[in-house]
Amino acid sequence: MTENARTGGSYWIESAPGSSYPPLERDVTVDVAVIGAGIAGLSTAWELTRAGLSVAVLEAGRIAEGVTGHTSAKLSALHTLVYARLRRTHGADAARMYARSQSEAVEHAHEVAELLGADCDMERCDAYTYVRSLDRVGELRAEEQAAREAGLPVSFVRETGLPYEVAGAVRLPDQAQFHPRKYLLALADDLRAKGALIHEHTSVFGLEEDDGCHVTAETGARVTARDVVVATHYPVFDRALLFTRLAPRREFVVAAPLPESRDPHGMYITPEDNTRSVRTAPYGDGQRLLIVTGQKFTPGTGDTDERLTELLAWTREYFPGTEPSHGWATQDNFPCDTAPLVGLLHPAARHTYVATGFGGWGMSGGIMAGTLLTALITGREAPPWKNLYEPRRVLSVLRSAPAFLRNQADVAYHFVGDRLRSPRVDAADGLAPDSGAVLRTPGGRTAVYRDPDGKLHAVSARCTHLGCLVAFNAAERAWECPCHGSRFDTDGHVVQGPATRPLKQRDI
Repeated sequence: MTENARTGGSYWIESAPGSSYPPLERDVTVDVAVIGAGIAGLSTAWELTRAGLSVAVLEAGRIAEGVTGHTSAKLSALHTLVYARLRRTHGADAARMYARSQSEAVEHAHEVAELLGADCDMERCDAYTYVRSLDRVGELRAEEQAAREAGLPVSFVRETGLPYEVAGAVRLPDQAQFHPRKYLLALADDLRAKGALIHEHTSVFGLEEDDGCHVTAETGARVTARDVVVATHYPVFDRALLFTRLAPRREFVVAAPLPESRDPHGMYITPEDNTRSVRTAPYGDGQRLLIVTGQKFTPGTGDTDERLTELLAWTREYFPGTEPSHGWATQDNFPCDTAPLVGLLHPAARHTYVATGFGGWGMSGGIMAGTLLTALITGREAPPWKNLYEPRRVLSVLRSAPAFLRNQADVAYHFVGDRLRSPRVDAADGLAPDSGAVLRTPGGRTAVYRDPDGKLHAVSARCTHLGCLVAFNAAERAWECPCHGSRFDTDGHVVQGPATRPLKQRDI
């Protein structure tokens, strides 16, 4: 974050102990290999281990420091305006299955935290979806009706704990919020105690599917497993072209100490103002930590500094006297037909599974994925919502094609249009310190960053996923692909997939 150099990064990462698991350096054989150690990957690994299977978890970075370490960490079955959309795209039965599966995930998180004695700041609180404009109250009423028909004990209210008036809100009582990294560190400790293998700093580049699957790490070591779970947020080894059905969206998060007397006592979200999400967390000394999320954007597009500034200004306006202590950003994948994708990875798959597309609600979604995938892998009776989340489901042409086509049109726009657009800066000499731009060079488009000391860092601007041109995110000092959300640091190393290979180094 560049708006205030004094702020820290993700509060969840900075306020929890670090982890230290070795990279995979030798061949191993287990029942299940889980790729990715966020909420979905570790929840799945924990459920599988509890079912008696041997598991190896492979994480490219450190556990719970990817998307899960940058979430707002709400545990709720009230997901903005999801029930009206689900009823429209999948039908009333699907909305009921979604509500039941997400509600059970919230309760399961409580049970697991209590079972493990996890000190993860688990708190019960109400969840609200609200609007401030009278013009959108009808939309909110429709969501209330759809959520109630789906089996949730919702109510329509006009009073909340927020420090400003609302036109209306849908309230769902007895939901939860927690510290996601502390929760997952407790899962990891229990996994190791039960004999599971956890390997950090282990990127994987190869997957062979057969009756016995083989996963190859960048170290050359291999994991042989009967089953493989891909839980890398945006799936690597995407042999079903799931990226065509997912739209990446990024948004900023700011956190600021707040006196307990001003705690709004709840979890809030509005679809207005390009989304605003509000919650608090324990902070000690008579304070809570206010956590505000918003300013959603497609990675690699627009002025990120401006968006961050707008979110900070909003926070200071409605919570006067607060000053951010932490700032970070989060990224989510939104499926074009609303429901996440959890199950077998592709039509021919027999032993490879995926969990992705949680649409901003990965905490309950990831926990749900853990129980669903465990049932599928162990052969237990699958829960009744299995088909709702089936990745191989056929998209309804009438219900989901418009969103699917919009997604592909956006990709085509960037793939072609970004190549025709003139660069903002003609030569590297025009780059100010701590700024980046894509330049035309004899070797092709080059992504060039000038660091604060004046040194140039140059890499190919072609994303290694499918070749779209990256753009510079000034607020986070990163190269981002607007087509499918891959992210790279200023030296071209992969920060976030679906890309698995770094940007090529260039001389300039």
